[in-house]
Amino acid sequence: MNFIIKPLAAGLYFVSTPIGAARDMTLRGLDILASADLIAAEDTRTARKLMEIHGVPLNGRKVIAFHDHSGESAVARLIDDIKGGKSIAYVSEAGTPLVADPGYEIGRAAIAEGLDVISAPGASAVLAALTVSGLPTDRFAFVGFLPAAKEQRKTEIAGLRDVPFTLVFYESPKRVGEMLANLRDVLGSDRQAVVCRELTKKFEEVTRGDLGGLADAFASRQVKGEIVVLVGRAGAQDVADLDVTDALRDAMKTMRVKDAATVVAGALGLPRRQVYQIALSLGDDE
Repeated sequence: MNFIIKPLAAGLYFVSTPIGAARDMTLRGLDILASADLIAAEDTRTARKLMEIHGVPLNGRKVIAFHDHSGESAVARLIDDIKGGKSIAYVSEAGTPLVADPGYEIGRAAIAEGLDVISAPGASAVLAALTVSGLPTDRFAFVGFLPAAKEQRKTEIAGLRDVPFTLVFYESPKRVGEMLANLRDVLGSDRQAVVCRELTKKFEEVTRGDLGGLADAFASRQVKGEIVVLVGRAGAQDVADLDVTDALRDAMKTMRVKDAATVVAGALGLPRRQVYQIALSLGDDE
């Protein structure tokens, strides 16, 4: 048995669940699912199946549906349950609740009432994709799903053009080819990007390249599964060493090496560690 049944204090417990491999479930998450008075789930069938896989018994407890369309009355009922002393575990269909998943409304309501909100962290497609992407991870922005309408999508992409962070998107497999073409058209063919498909699952696939090549590769491809698209930060490929050195020399006239590296890295959209090493070498030269 990989879980412990123990009394939980009244509150709302956001429990992360696997995005593919069932064994990615955390032990603490299992403890909470085994012990909570009530389990709320975006998809009750998925939640029940996960509990069955790990042998977590319900023992007469309810598993109720709660999703984006549940409405204010459903939120109010759950808040009343917590006020009455119950512990409620909430799980989305996969991954971390609230990250492009339901849970925001119930979380906000619980906080507004002064109730405890607890996180049991675990699997997240955003973080899994970042770790295998090969793109800078010191600064990233999670964008989520872009608008389905083509012109709206291009407008939103244009607003992200100069963001000096790695950009992380979710996308439907049916639209990923069109999305990559839009990214190429707005951000340029040379921007580095990665398409992650079915992370942690049997047919996991990570495709790296520039936006031009990826757009061509996925243009007519029939894609299935969960998709995460990552795009390299603005300016990261185009800054010359001389530019970095000059910027650091100016900054180090009035700042400590560490602070100068942080400022220059942010301004030029480069990894802080890389800029810090250059700054150290400049200090040694003086």
